[in-house]
Amino acid sequence: MRQFLKYVLATIVGLLLFSIVGFLLLIGMSAALSSGNKTIVKSNSVLRLNLDSPIREQSVDNPFDGIGGPFNSEGDVIGLIDIREALEKAKTDDDIKGIYLESQYPQAGWATIEEIRNALIDFKKSKKFVYAYSEVMTEKGYYLASVADKIYINPAGAIEWNGLDAELTFFKGTLDKLGIKPEVFKVGDFKSAVEPFTRENMSDPNRLQVKSFLSSINNHMVANIAMSRGLRADSLQRFADNLSIQTPGDALKRKLITNVGYQDEVEDLIRKQIGVADRKKIDYISLGKYNDAVPSEDDENSSKNRIAVIIASGDINSGKSDDNAIGSETVAEELRKARLDEKVKAIVIRVNSGGGSALASDVMQREVELARKVKPVIGSMSDYAASGGYYMLMGCTKILAQPNTITGSIGVFSLLFNTENFFKDKLGVTYDRVLTNTNADFPSLTHEMSPFQKQTLQQSTERIYRTFTGKVATGRKLPIDSVRAIASGRVWTGTQAKANGLVDELGGLEDAIKLAAKTAKLGSDDYKIKYVPRKKDFVEKLLSSMNDEEQAQFNAQLGELAPYVTYLRKLKTMEGVQARLPFEMEIR
Repeated sequence: MRQFLKYVLATIVGLLLFSIVGFLLLIGMSAALSSGNKTIVKSNSVLRLNLDSPIREQSVDNPFDGIGGPFNSEGDVIGLIDIREALEKAKTDDDIKGIYLESQYPQAGWATIEEIRNALIDFKKSKKFVYAYSEVMTEKGYYLASVADKIYINPAGAIEWNGLDAELTFFKGTLDKLGIKPEVFKVGDFKSAVEPFTRENMSDPNRLQVKSFLSSINNHMVANIAMSRGLRADSLQRFADNLSIQTPGDALKRKLITNVGYQDEVEDLIRKQIGVADRKKIDYISLGKYNDAVPSEDDENSSKNRIAVIIASGDINSGKSDDNAIGSETVAEELRKARLDEKVKAIVIRVNSGGGSALASDVMQREVELARKVKPVIGSMSDYAASGGYYMLMGCTKILAQPNTITGSIGVFSLLFNTENFFKDKLGVTYDRVLTNTNADFPSLTHEMSPFQKQTLQQSTERIYRTFTGKVATGRKLPIDSVRAIASGRVWTGTQAKANGLVDELGGLEDAIKLAAKTAKLGSDDYKIKYVPRKKDFVEKLLSSMNDEEQAQFNAQLGELAPYVTYLRKLKTMEGVQARLPFEMEIR
């Protein structure tokens, strides 16, 4: 037995050492692959832009991109910044003859889609071709493809054209069955983030605002498609109402696309366009490879004039930021660094958030105000910059949003759950207590609060709302009555927000950077851009992927229930007064 245990222990130690050595070798390989630009852009190349992945503000470097195997980047996060930079470079790159666009299921918000679409329109100024091919297309995918010179859909494929919908999930019935009573304290008729726990459907004010901003986004999309395809907007709306686009043939007949065909037919067209013989391989280059191949501009550290672009994406919480959350400590620190750095002449803060902690939002808003006193601070709204996401931008010199950005939602709420009946009736657990003072147990989750305690929480929520609206009035230079008229938690699109004074201009990140340079009186070639936080390298991604694997196993075990469980787990982050959008509202 002793000999057996010795062999088992030796085997375990050997496997452990093998794993460590293998991991170190992997890091070495990635470092070697990352050192230097080994990719060469061949003449007569075509940039293959596959957008069927999650698209965030920043991507992750992957030195194994394009070589296949377990580290292939297919399905990895794509960076909006990388897409914009690649299209800008390709526009003047003589080796790039055109773009082959694939956009079936782009996983991004409407404002991100807008930025990519505008970048493609700008690329077309080079007179180079943009050809799009898909087997199927969602409305987001088609919105991107609608700017292409040629749009192909597989004969057996489909195109979605039936309008947009926003679906909300409600948990009141679940809470009732469990005996859990939500205690809600809010300000604003439109502050509907608590409705999933108190109602079984949307309230009239919530339905009104959702209908309003959904129609605004849809009308903007339809108008732009009509302009790109030479169609009438009212005809496109009628096609959606009547479900007229059921097959690729229907889309062709009504001129939404240019061709019904297979991928090989598109490639034959590309060969003809770039002068390549039949059946000869087309030199495609992926987005990741192209950005690695084209030398970057000089390091921002070499310039005395910099524009710091601070990326803030995710739910707003106190503490450190991560891939899915804005940490007030991290963002405040970066704002302080940029404010004190004499080489940084202007700051752009890029926000993609539906909000979160009111306290954390206030911490970051204070740093924005301090920075604004010494240099321009331009706010750039992505898909969402609402509630707490708007709060943190109020002190900016100027604020820009896309027409289909979701913003506003100026309102706050507090949410607690009385679990007394749940523990007593379902689990047989009861509680008792001894107090030194009348309200020593305030607030409580295990018994009903007194009317005085509830009133106190409501007053606290109202106090924070007054602070919120007061800062909006000061930052936007609006009368407080005007702010209250457009507040009450109501959600607006960027177009609507510009009309009511919540934002200054319509535009994307590039427009915000140009405005920052102009406001700081910098020439167009007189500055470098510094993105914060820096993009993760492959090794950092590999280390963080362990948590991703655990999440994937969790999702696989729960199947269709996974999104709902993840949704409820977010409740743990909702401590204190919250400034956030309605829960998990996806516009499709």
